[in-house]
Amino acid sequence: MRNRALVAIFLFLGGILFLYPASSGATQVKPVTVARVEGVISPGTSEFILYALKQATRAEAQVLVIELDTPGGLDLAMRFIVKEFLASPIPIVVYVSPSGARAASAGVFLTIAAHIAAMAPGTNIGAAHPVSIGGQMDKEMVRKATNDAAAYIKALAEKRGRNAQWAEDSVRRSVSVTEKEALRLRVIDLVSEKLETLLQEIDAREVTTLIGKVVLRTKGAPIQRVEMSFRDKVLKAISDPTIAYILLILGFYGLIYELANPGAILPGVLGAIFLILAFFAFQSLPINYAGLLLILLALVLFILDIKAPTHGVLTLGGIVSMILGSLMLIESPAPFLQISLSAILSSTAATAAFFFFVVAKGLKAQRLRPTTGKEGLLGERGVARSRLAPEGQVFVRGELWSATSEEVVEPGEKVVVDEVAGLKLKVKKEKQEAVEGQPSAPKT
Repeated sequence: MRNRALVAIFLFLGGILFLYPASSGATQVKPVTVARVEGVISPGTSEFILYALKQATRAEAQVLVIELDTPGGLDLAMRFIVKEFLASPIPIVVYVSPSGARAASAGVFLTIAAHIAAMAPGTNIGAAHPVSIGGQMDKEMVRKATNDAAAYIKALAEKRGRNAQWAEDSVRRSVSVTEKEALRLRVIDLVSEKLETLLQEIDAREVTTLIGKVVLRTKGAPIQRVEMSFRDKVLKAISDPTIAYILLILGFYGLIYELANPGAILPGVLGAIFLILAFFAFQSLPINYAGLLLILLALVLFILDIKAPTHGVLTLGGIVSMILGSLMLIESPAPFLQISLSAILSSTAATAAFFFFVVAKGLKAQRLRPTTGKEGLLGERGVARSRLAPEGQVFVRGELWSATSEEVVEPGEKVVVDEVAGLKLKVKKEKQEAVEGQPSAPKT
């Protein structure tokens, strides 16, 4: 009887141990990965979203939520992100938030391409008409670009079951709507006040990803936020046209200082780094090379005005050239792809002041007579301490020197250093100017 009781207890405890891991694993809720995307859609943004998607995959997250606030961005970066959305094994939720945020231009494509599209109260979406970012396009090119973008966003809307006609109108007619209108027009799936509310509302929804249908269990799921790495922050920062412009100007400053002062090293190294970062940023920006050449011309004119003074004529030309070049450097009607006017004026004023004062003072100092070493003794005045006929001693700069003179110099007479030969000076008598109103000594 006792043995039967022990066997029953053993089987009971074994059953509990066997069932516990399975029941524990079955009730475990997978996390939700959240990434914040703000500002212009650029190569840096696409790199960050790809990084967030990899982190979500590695963490076995059930969904990736992208909190979006963008005025638009580059077509190539936007298409790269859309391709990642379409090929993602993890459901993608684009949440336009917080209140006051927008999904304009390229942001419309990203929202339409998401498995679930949501917006916060007080947000808007639309105005996806393509703009020129590499020079002016003629009417035919504008028509082709518009048709291409319209077909692309229409295909995305049809794939996600959203309002394809509105999506096409956002490209062709630049229409824009609020979050309530977007929900009514079936542009988005829901309006949520905050992220936690959004996760509750999409709970139990079924979405179709690349690997098949997935049922979301997001209610009460732990949230894991993905922050930009230092590399992504740098890429995002230098992609800003104003930052890229400032890096260009600082790079030129560093190289010019290094050329004017060989051996300084640090300004040259920093200048080269700034220029490389600037040119890296220019790869993703619509650069007008005529504007870049005008900026280079301005720097050349500043330098020439110092080397060959023209009473400010060349400097004035340099200021005009730099302002025009800066205004022409980024050629795009999109406000987020333009250099800040205050940055242009500040950089021009700083550059002009730099060449007016700093460089001019430096070159003036280089023209001054040396005050130290062998060259610094030439022209110095002293007093003979012994008779020079032709050798003796003189007192120059608080020191006694051995000296020679071609003429006899008596003790106490003033002399001027004419040459320096090792530790011996060659001097001559200091000429005494005639006192005004008295005749000079007669010549024999």
